[in-house]
Amino acid sequence: MLELKSKYFEKAGKENTEETLKIAKSFAEKKGIKDIVVASTVGETGVQAAKIFPTSDYNLVVVTHSYGFMKNIKQELDDNNRAILEKNKVKILSATHAFSGVERAYRTGLKPQIWFPVELIAKTIRSVFGQGTKVCMEIGLMAADAGLIDMESDVICIGGTGRGADTAVILKPAYSSYFLKMKVREIICKPRDF
Repeated sequence: MLELKSKYFEKAGKENTEETLKIAKSFAEKKGIKDIVVASTVGETGVQAAKIFPTSDYNLVVVTHSYGFMKNIKQELDDNNRAILEKNKVKILSATHAFSGVERAYRTGLKPQIWFPVELIAKTIRSVFGQGTKVCMEIGLMAADAGLIDMESDVICIGGTGRGADTAVILKPAYSSYFLKMKVREIICKPRDF
């Protein structure tokens, strides 16, 4: 039995990014996990992750928001950060969020707002475990659906609350169509207050 200690941050937020990435790396090294999936909106967290998880040793996937996620903004990933990620051979995934998709258009476009099942799942996970845990599960599904991770091995997913990273988990991955087969095997770190 391999014992590693999980970490719980007092508060959520970007200030936990460096420590989250370092703790996740120690888990990856000790458990032999090679697939690392990181959420990064503008690319800052992705660039930091590329320094800690070099693609010569890891399969690093950076998941951005989809194109058009923010109204009137084509893509939020900064061009300079994209260039750094591409230079470091990091896989970049920009896709529709697994926990929203078309349902979000109905919720935001109808009056009164109507919540549909997939967004209710996301809201429940976010409310109970924190936004970072919801993000980790979502990007795990997205990377699986895109064929970017090994489905036979555990994966480390790293997400956050707003910007940066404050949550890391070890997942047994699943495709979106088989969401109920996904398992959060271990919490590496997360905020206590979110």
